[in-house]
Amino acid sequence: MTKNFTELAFTDSVKAQQEKYGSRAAYSRMEHGGEFRNKLTWQERGFIEARDSFYMSSVGENGWPYMQFRGGPKGFLKALDDNTLAYADFRGNGQYISTGNFIDNNKAVLFLMDYTIQQRLKIWVEANVIEASDDPELLKQLSDPDYKAKIERIITFKIHAFDWNCPQHITPRYTKEEIQSGRVELD
Repeated sequence: MTKNFTELAFTDSVKAQQEKYGSRAAYSRMEHGGEFRNKLTWQERGFIEARDSFYMSSVGENGWPYMQFRGGPKGFLKALDDNTLAYADFRGNGQYISTGNFIDNNKAVLFLMDYTIQQRLKIWVEANVIEASDDPELLKQLSDPDYKAKIERIITFKIHAFDWNCPQHITPRYTKEEIQSGRVELD
């Protein structure tokens, strides 16, 4: 069931802190405003497809959170439909922490950044791990023939909620490609 992100993020202890620091009234209005951000629009799809990386959380069976960086060619994280994202998971260092965590607890948050335009998107998801050989059609859809990395598995994400977070305190950063193309003027 999809939800407003506030149902997932604003636990009782979070609400107590909002009350303590004076932001509870504003966030209470947001909770009851009826805006459910759980289906991707053209805006989220465009933002996601322009990313060459994202951060992904998971929680181990010991209760400790884990944060993982995922990178690849632009658009490697793909929107399959309005409520599903997926990517081809490339061979890495062989620790398999996120993969193992998803077997025990499939809840995660994806954190996508655009440092150039100072935007971030947080997405609450449930992950599903699929062996690459188990879904050749989806594997083909997620593969980039120009990117020479070994694909070990497919990770899909069922979207439950998302939130565009404020740009405050994001330091602009530029890729080598952006600087070389002349799209960015440095002071």
